[in-house]
Amino acid sequence: MIYQYVVTLKNRFRDGIDRFSILACAVSSLLFLEAYFSGNEKLMILVIGGVLVLLLTAFNTYRLLKLKKRVRFNYLLMLTGLVWAGMPLYPWLSIPLILMGLVEHQAKKDLEIGFSDAEIVFNSIPRKHYSWGEFTNIVLKDNLLTLDYTNNRLFQRETVDDEDDDCEEDEFNNYCRTRLNASL
Repeated sequence: MIYQYVVTLKNRFRDGIDRFSILACAVSSLLFLEAYFSGNEKLMILVIGGVLVLLLTAFNTYRLLKLKKRVRFNYLLMLTGLVWAGMPLYPWLSIPLILMGLVEHQAKKDLEIGFSDAEIVFNSIPRKHYSWGEFTNIVLKDNLLTLDYTNNRLFQRETVDDEDDDCEEDEFNNYCRTRLNASL
């Protein structure tokens, strides 16, 4: 479908997801070190390899954060999960860590809302489709998108600051007002 306008909203949960990923991997590496010092010879190579890779990845992540770049922890989470799979204690921890690694990218994505002549689509999992008749007002003002539903529900989120914005707020608001009036 071709959308006349696409509005990108900020993801409020990105920092929390990053903090939880760092915490999960840091606690895991401490537990790996504890298993190493407990002296189980069968685990020595697995634990040493896991801790080394986690430390190198943590150093690289710290470097990327200092450069203000977006960091993904999906490989680190999956690697931590694979090391947990080989551990004699709590191998079931590998399942949530690997699943977290698989969905991390999608969870940190910014939400996009597409506005077409026929409908309004939220690009989420699952996609949400709304007709224009389900809204009483839609306004974009000062990087804040407000959607007022007919059932008195209000959706208000901050948009992503985009320097190469291809449309003006007034143009978008006029388009929405026209579509809302046409749906009455």
